[in-house]
Amino acid sequence: MPVDSLLMWYRTNARDLPWRREERDPYHVLVSEFMLQQTQVDRVVPRFIEFVTRFPSLDRLAAASEEEVLTVWSGLGYYRRARMLHLLASEILSRGGKVPRTAAELETLPGVGPYTAAAVASMAFGVAVPVLDGNVMRVGARVLKVVNDPRSAAGRGLLLSWIHDLMEGNPPGQVNEALMELGAMICTPADPECGGCPFNGECGARAEGRPEAYPKPRPRRATVALRWVAACAVNSERGWLLRRVDDGPILRGLWLPPLAEIVDGADPVLIAERLLPDCVTLAQESMPPVRHNITHRKIDVLPVRFEIDGLDPPSDEWRWANPEDPGVPTSSLLAKLTRAIKR
Repeated sequence: MPVDSLLMWYRTNARDLPWRREERDPYHVLVSEFMLQQTQVDRVVPRFIEFVTRFPSLDRLAAASEEEVLTVWSGLGYYRRARMLHLLASEILSRGGKVPRTAAELETLPGVGPYTAAAVASMAFGVAVPVLDGNVMRVGARVLKVVNDPRSAAGRGLLLSWIHDLMEGNPPGQVNEALMELGAMICTPADPECGGCPFNGECGARAEGRPEAYPKPRPRRATVALRWVAACAVNSERGWLLRRVDDGPILRGLWLPPLAEIVDGADPVLIAERLLPDCVTLAQESMPPVRHNITHRKIDVLPVRFEIDGLDPPSDEWRWANPEDPGVPTSSLLAKLTRAIKR
């Protein structure tokens, strides 16, 4: 039976990940699934350990401030996930403190969609509900040689039926994780290792001789190109002047050098100077741009370095901080700007 080979492969080859400890902690599964959305496993592991050490339970997470949560999350990006996880903790406590067991109940929580609900229900509680992430869709589309887009109604229907059959008489969570692990380690988008795949004798795409043709490519979202300027104010102690981002669709709640969008022909130094509080600048220098990507946005950020002394932060929205250990929630953009200024 192919499913027996799949589960044997998984039990032998699965990566040792901290949220896979038995018996499964539903809170740990929730945290890991939020973190793994659009983020690679190797980046998540150390942040997961740090997060559950700082917030070891739902009630500890709910009791924390949003700034504390964002600080521990710093560097993972997509900060809306952290805000939703924080809200979710409070919501679960208001309902009695127990993580819901079914996918339908889980989907009523903040930030939980069908994928996360299925993952938690199956892995933490053994509910027979398939998980359809990119890895699973790729494996299923190749094994079944799905011609349709696997995200379409027809494609999803084929995959869901197939996974339900695999779950019959087997641990649903292990089936889901085995398929996800197979897609991550063996059935990769390019150069799949078909010889080591437990489905190698059943795979329609392999039999056809072109596994990489499946699944059908997904239309890409149009890329938006932006140019920003960053006012990088540094004092004699090598502290940076940071400002909390309180508006806009991205970076809200994070601490960064003051930023502004600029258009072609604008003077970045003049714009950067206007972003700072009234102060005397001892020196200024415009640096080459750094690239920062946020979802479909490709942003060229022009750092302008200012030397400033004797400036007190004008309000709670400003503070001096060590850019290597700011002690506040920030973005990987700060590290990029720091490296650019040191060149």
